Amino acid sequence: MANLKQSTSGKKLRSSYITTTISIALVLFLLGIIGLLSLNAQRLTTYVKENIGFTILIKDNAREAEVKRLEKLLSTSPFIKQTEYVDKDRAAEELKEELGEDFVDFLGYNPLLSSIDVKVFAEYANPDSIAKVEEVIMDFPQVKEVLYQKNLIHLVHQNVRRISLVLATFAIMLLLIAVALINNTIRLSVYSKRFLIRTMQLVGANKGFIRKPFLLNGIIHGFIGAVLAIVLLAVLIYFTSKELAGVIGFQNMEILLVLFALVIVCGMFITFLSTFFAVNKYLNLRTDDLYF
Repeated sequence: MANLKQSTSGKKLRSSYITTTISIALVLFLLGIIGLLSLNAQRLTTYVKENIGFTILIKDNAREAEVKRLEKLLSTSPFIKQTEYVDKDRAAEELKEELGEDFVDFLGYNPLLSSIDVKVFAEYANPDSIAKVEEVIMDFPQVKEVLYQKNLIHLVHQNVRRISLVLATFAIMLLLIAVALINNTIRLSVYSKRFLIRTMQLVGANKGFIRKPFLLNGIIHGFIGAVLAIVLLAVLIYFTSKELAGVIGFQNMEILLVLFALVIVCGMFITFLSTFFAVNKYLNLRTDDLYF
């Protein structure tokens, strides 16, 4: 009978440890996501800006050699990051795939123009700079028109700082929530051992002696939870790095090492403080209060 009780008690204790560790890991994982976004905020801003481009429509009578020369000249410009030439036939094929029917056969001719898709560097991805770039490009005789989404560029330019501020605010809020959740998890874990704390006090153990194993367990829980959170973050980064190449990925090892170190430090520090205050609460309670 005694062995059965000990076995049941051991299972409950292990279950409590596992639940506590998993809870800490999930909270640190969410905190790590915000940390990842915060550390990559500048890269994300650059990534968004440099993916806003414009299209240069080429006049129908322009010779291909002239257009190729124009593309090469643009690609060497200090404000242009990338160029891609799309001839009439390729443009027709791409549009045919989008429409699902051959409009060239229906019309009897290809009405599309050749074009050059251009992406500028992030520092030039603002309304004023784009307007100046447009003026320079329109001076070339082969160019018929420059097309870009002016409203989108204005919107991105206006909201970059707002997004950074919102992200910082959200990160602080999530940090406070993470501290509260981990604190509640630790308090529940310590609550289940409140009578053990009282028993140790009754046999003459001082507060430091009682507190030590709880603090050690708290630090271990925090470390294991942080390691699990880092594994989840690594999996997340692996699956998102293809879509966000150059922004979030394992090639940014310095940022990732800083992030992983912060997750471990936060996990151990928060669980240490939460355990310290939770144990102190029950060290200072009267015996009658332990039943409430």
